[in-house]
Amino acid sequence: MSGVLRMEPMALEALVAGIFRHAGVAEGDALFWARSLVTANLRGVDSHGVLRVPRYLEWLASGEIKARPEMRLLRESGAIALLDADRAPGPVGMARAMEIAIARAREVHVGWCVARDITHAGAVGQYVLQAAEAGMVGLVMTASGPLMAYHGSQGPVVSTNPIAIGIPARDRPPLVLDMATATVALGKIQQARQSGRPVPEGWGVDAQGLPTTDAAAIATLLPMAGAKGSGLSLMIECLASLVAGNPVLAPALSGRKGTRMNGTAVALDVTAFGEPGAFAAEVDALAEVVLAQPPAPGVERLLLPGERGDVVRVLRQEEGIPLPAAVWKQLAAAAAAAGLAMPEPLPGQGVLS
Repeated sequence: MSGVLRMEPMALEALVAGIFRHAGVAEGDALFWARSLVTANLRGVDSHGVLRVPRYLEWLASGEIKARPEMRLLRESGAIALLDADRAPGPVGMARAMEIAIARAREVHVGWCVARDITHAGAVGQYVLQAAEAGMVGLVMTASGPLMAYHGSQGPVVSTNPIAIGIPARDRPPLVLDMATATVALGKIQQARQSGRPVPEGWGVDAQGLPTTDAAAIATLLPMAGAKGSGLSLMIECLASLVAGNPVLAPALSGRKGTRMNGTAVALDVTAFGEPGAFAAEVDALAEVVLAQPPAPGVERLLLPGERGDVVRVLRQEEGIPLPAAVWKQLAAAAAAAGLAMPEPLPGQGVLS
């Protein structure tokens, strides 16, 4: 088997949910987790999609991710909440954190929930969409262990800590900015490793801190925009980990045992600033005037934050989700271990971009 095969989104979601259920994840959590991954694929964020399933299964088997977590709300006061996610599957823990933030925002116009001990949260844009769908602005940050160079360092010091902002609109999809603080997310390096492709210079360095385009040789990712990316990552560690009394970086860099990840979910009720609907109307007006500006030579048209994902989603809903042969084989092996039949690929080949 070579090349790229396509699978119908609902079939892929059912398959992954079944694999997670076999690994001991509760029915509702397994379906939600699977939907989270497939949604990333649907929006073209394949680096945070179902290619992650084999690694998640390893973490479930080792207990790094708890199949049956006991999440607890440790503190709730005014706008602030502290959630112990108990190493829940990342999307389950972060979605709960945003639910709490939205509930606090309904009471006091802003909610800020810090989630201790989450696990890999996937594409964090999905959680700000929760807020946008509730008519609120959403902000999400997650903090993890050293993966990325601090500007000027030889090896990993900070992480690729992502940040996402979601802005609700009136007559168009929400604006969604979802970005890692690295030049690229680790998942894109993993994609290149699986396919045997080189990566552009500037994505990462080898164990000696030297630039490399060999994805397999990359030991440390490089920060986006140099000192700006590593500085932002460090601040996210402060806002997602230190405020919860649950540091990630300092213990790891000191050789002490620490936690793996924390997250912050913020919801802002923009109606508190003025007439209901006024903000969303202004977002529409801003989007319209930006899109009306002339593109540079060679650029077909301008795109708003999140718009590319909206376009890809429509295509992939119609034509299926493309899966590299390596990912297909890994899912087939996991399905066989779970006693599940692997869905047939859709007719035709080719990657949808």
